[in-house]
Amino acid sequence: MYKVYILKSTINNRYYIGHTENIDNRLNLHNSGRVRSTKPYSLWNIIHTETLKTRSEAQKREIEIKKYKGGIQFKKLLGLWNE
Repeated sequence: MYKVYILKSTINNRYYIGHTENIDNRLNLHNSGRVRSTKPYSLWNIIHTETLKTRSEAQKREIEIKKYKGGIQFKKLLGLWNE
C-alpha cells in the first residue's frame, strides 16, 4: 500500500505533496533535513493522507493534488474552504 501525503511547514506555512510506502520513515527524512526540497522549511507536520493500492495510483493522485495546490480544490481537500 502507498500513501499520498501533504505536509505543512511549521516555519512558514508551506505545503509539500508526495507519496511513499512508509510514511513514518518519509516524515523522518523530511524533518531531519535529508530531502533537499524541504530542508529549508523544517519542521513538517502531516496534515492529509490517502491510501492507494499501487505506486502508479499514488503517483497519479499526487500529480492531481499538485494541480490543485493553492486553489479552491486544494482548500476543500484540506477542509479550509467554507462556501
